[in-house]
Amino acid sequence: MLIPLAFIAFWPSPVDQPVQGLLADILSFLHRQGIPRWFNYRFVEASANVGLFVPFGVVSALAFPRKRWWQLGAFGLFISCCIELGQFLFLHNRFASPVDLMTNASGAVIGSLIASVALKRLEAHRLSAADLQ
Repeated sequence: MLIPLAFIAFWPSPVDQPVQGLLADILSFLHRQGIPRWFNYRFVEASANVGLFVPFGVVSALAFPRKRWWQLGAFGLFISCCIELGQFLFLHNRFASPVDLMTNASGAVIGSLIASVALKRLEAHRLSAADLQ
C-alpha cells in the first residue's frame, strides 16, 4: 500500500504533468457544456488527493481495527506531513501544500469510515446469520 503511494508522492515531477493539457481541454469543454466553474483544476487535484488516501484509510482501519476514525485520520495526516516535507526538501519540481495535508487526511478519514461501516455491517450480518441457526 505504501509503495504505490511513495511512487506517486516522490515522483520527480508532478504526476499530472503529462496530461495537464488534456485535463485543461476537458475542463474547458465541460465548462462550455454548463458544468460550474468551481469544477476546475484545483477541485480535480484536491479530489485526486482525497481519492489517493481513501485506500490508505481503508487499509489502516483493517490493520488497526481498535483505532478510532480520528486516530487513523491523524495517522494519515502524519504520513501526509512526511510526504510534503520530503517533497519540500528533496523535489524542486514538486510543491508542498497545506491543502494537500488536509485533503490527504480527509481521504484517510473517509477510507477509515468506509471500512468501519463495512466491518459493522459484516458483523451484523454474521450475528443475524448465527441467530438463524
